[in-house]
Amino acid sequence: MKQEWKGPLRLGAVLFVLYLAVHYWAKLSALGTVALKAGFPLALGAVIAYTVNILMSLYEGWYFPRSQSRAVIRSRRPVCLLLSFASLIAIVLMIVRMIVPELVQSVTLLLQETVPILQDLSVKVNENLGPDQLAILSQLFLADGTINWQELVSKVLNFLMTGLGGVMGSLVSLLSAAVSTAFTAIVSVIFSIYLLMGKEDLSRQSALVLKTYLPSKWHSRLLYFFQTLHNCFRRFVVGQCTEAVILGLLCMAGMLLFRFPYASMVGTLIGFTALIPVAGAYIGAGVGAFMIFTVSPVKALLFLVFISVLQQLEGNLIYPRVVGSSIGLPGIWVLAAVTIGGGVLGIAGMLLAVPLAAACYQMLRDDVSRRSASLGGGDEDPK
Repeated sequence: MKQEWKGPLRLGAVLFVLYLAVHYWAKLSALGTVALKAGFPLALGAVIAYTVNILMSLYEGWYFPRSQSRAVIRSRRPVCLLLSFASLIAIVLMIVRMIVPELVQSVTLLLQETVPILQDLSVKVNENLGPDQLAILSQLFLADGTINWQELVSKVLNFLMTGLGGVMGSLVSLLSAAVSTAFTAIVSVIFSIYLLMGKEDLSRQSALVLKTYLPSKWHSRLLYFFQTLHNCFRRFVVGQCTEAVILGLLCMAGMLLFRFPYASMVGTLIGFTALIPVAGAYIGAGVGAFMIFTVSPVKALLFLVFISVLQQLEGNLIYPRVVGSSIGLPGIWVLAAVTIGGGVLGIAGMLLAVPLAAACYQMLRDDVSRRSASLGGGDEDPK
């Protein structure tokens, strides 16, 4: 009799929870938004820790791997963690040092070319001023041609009083955003360091909790799912970095071949922005086109044509093969995952769709192989 009541009781509980979720959806969604905002620094720290861990694991394999010295064992994690962060910071600073001076030089050159045009435009505007505009200008000058400081100060103060509210509001908003961003970055980095320093303990404790509260069947399946997801994401990060280097080198070689200016700098920038799948190179291409425009507008237009062709080849041929082969996902499914993920979540969808698709593809292959073997279909691995 007790067993007969379990099914309806569970069904009633599920229906009651669904009713509460539908009825209080607005409040629940607002609460979820607040929770996401509050937990964003921690989530970002987890992403940083996962990315840095790839480089840190590589350094740990090089840091006296056969030594049994207690000092070496104790210093391995802190030293490799410090080297990992230092390496990433050095790469970013190197890229910034290559890009920013050239960008400043391009903007300066553009301003130098623009000043004479603005001066000619100012002369033409003055020639076409009407009586009302001339009357306003005449108020700022005395009869002897000197500046009427009283009138000028009055107009400046009037402008400041009317626009001070908006300016102060903008400054406060900008300052608040800067403080919030700095706080998020600091908390995220600190949290990532804690995760990396104690990753073995966290992994062991999480496995113990899952083993304690889940049935053994669900426990093994969940561990298999997380392990597959981890392998796919790890190989995806490595493949994405490899693809970005290839694209940057191809762009640099093509620019040198066609004699475009700023070849090394633009190639480095495009390789860096290509860490964003498929669409990232276009961001670097926009900055590169602007810089080339300051030298030659015709070459800037030709560069856009060149980068469009290169991006099509990279997105449809190089990217699916390089990243797809690294994560074990056929090129056609890489292209499909990037397209669907970008359409649903934009850049974040592009970053997440490929490793998620690879994990699903790997688990589906394993399940099909297992079922085929149990049915006597052999050990053939479906591709």
